[in-house]
Amino acid sequence: MAVEIERKFLVKNDSWRNDAQGNAITGVRFRQGYLSSKPEATVRVRLEGEKAKLTIKGKNKGIARAEFEYDIPQQDANAMLDSLCEKPLIEKVRYYRNEDGFTWEIDVFEGENQGLIVAEVELESEQQSLALPSWV
Repeated sequence: MAVEIERKFLVKNDSWRNDAQGNAITGVRFRQGYLSSKPEATVRVRLEGEKAKLTIKGKNKGIARAEFEYDIPQQDANAMLDSLCEKPLIEKVRYYRNEDGFTWEIDVFEGENQGLIVAEVELESEQQSLALPSWV
């Protein structure tokens, strides 16, 4: 069984938008929806650029939870998003930034959640220490 250990933070400024060399970070457009959003198990359909995935996540136990993820045909994902998923759908652009040995995922939301910017980082263990960047 796969286990996801992650921490999420609100982003407080735009200094994350450029890498250490000053280059602008490019993002990937996401469109996602939930077939089930019960706390015991969420089932999510997601388009990540040209890729499509089905993800099942278990209930959180601290900052960890079971996670299963499968590639699915893009056509199937679009059909599920359009006709089966709970509304509103989630639309965002995800940016990846490497900092202090960690890969941060920064989500800039659009649509119903426009204005929200969240950063998350996956850890190897629940006890792993993490220095927070100045922008979270």
